[in-house]
Amino acid sequence: MSDFDIVGPEAIRDGVATDAYFERTEATLRHAGKNPRVVAEVTADQFPDGDFELLAGVKDAAELLSGHDIDVDAMPEGLLFDGGPVMRIEGDYLEFARLETSLLGFLSHASGCATAALEARAAAPDSTVLSFGARHVHPSIAAMVERSALVAGLDGFSHVAAGEILGKEASGTMPHALLIAFGRGNQAEAFRAFDEAVDEDVPRVALCDTYGDETEEVLQAVETLGDDLDSVRLDTTSSRRGDFRHIVREVRWELDARGHEDVGIFVSGGLGPAELRHLRDVVEGFGVGGHISNANPVDFALDIVEVNGEPAAKRGKLSGVKEVYRTADGGHHVGLRGRPGPTDGEALLEPLIRDGEVVSEFDFDIDAAATRAREDAELVGFGDE
Repeated sequence: MSDFDIVGPEAIRDGVATDAYFERTEATLRHAGKNPRVVAEVTADQFPDGDFELLAGVKDAAELLSGHDIDVDAMPEGLLFDGGPVMRIEGDYLEFARLETSLLGFLSHASGCATAALEARAAAPDSTVLSFGARHVHPSIAAMVERSALVAGLDGFSHVAAGEILGKEASGTMPHALLIAFGRGNQAEAFRAFDEAVDEDVPRVALCDTYGDETEEVLQAVETLGDDLDSVRLDTTSSRRGDFRHIVREVRWELDARGHEDVGIFVSGGLGPAELRHLRDVVEGFGVGGHISNANPVDFALDIVEVNGEPAAKRGKLSGVKEVYRTADGGHHVGLRGRPGPTDGEALLEPLIRDGEVVSEFDFDIDAAATRAREDAELVGFGDE
């Protein structure tokens, strides 16, 4: 028995992390001596409908599929999709049949989180936006959530272990628990101890709504830390009284009136795109949690579309191998492979795996994915209000 209820990497790689009916399928096909050559496609929607989502999870998918005698094409992470395949697998069906469950899980969950993060990014394009939602998910997938947020172009995240996996440093300063541990009325002591204890390269961001009025605690932080104070954070959730925007504007006024225009205001607490749009002109940054980490997974499916060279599909799905294209006007187009695509269309599927080996030219870089997401979102009008 494992210490935690976690399916380990070996079970995923070996195909044990699968639905039982794939094991029954394998047994049946082997018994019947059948193992057709197929083309299978991962899709969310058959036809474009104008509802774009952001692709993520391709790196884990490549790790899962590598080592199997198949060819795979995929869209790079950071591109938006709207109908048609985001991934295509060609090979003998039994080579990858039992991997379907994990493959769809990797792509579906990460793409859902990335799409939600892109919604936040689009809502406050000029603000600092950090992912604060790891506490809402199973810790074994925290790195997936944070990576997806970075793919969408967010500026950072809070989870330490995820940072070690991703090669990025986690962000964050103090929780309410720190202030409470020092006791009511001792906020200044807590601010001072934090400043003395924490590395110099950590920004001095004081949390200023634990016990008293937000403005009062902000001014207390200024008096305590002086020029060392970088920002203040307000975590005034919807459960608290008052208009959050009015509170922020009041804090900004009192800071400016005392010559502290350089002290930024950072806000968090149950924020989504609507709140970011409402506050983006009066704050410098946001922490967004549940909107990203609690996002619904994209409803991807893997469907066989060709068997032994002949078009095939179940009822309600489109048979035949497909290509997807992005046109200069931001259009997303789906067509049959081998047929002419749009005259100004760029094919979005790229070689990912050939003969079981990951193609070295395929780009898994997170920063490059974030650049693609920004450019593609602007091209297709994602998040336009």
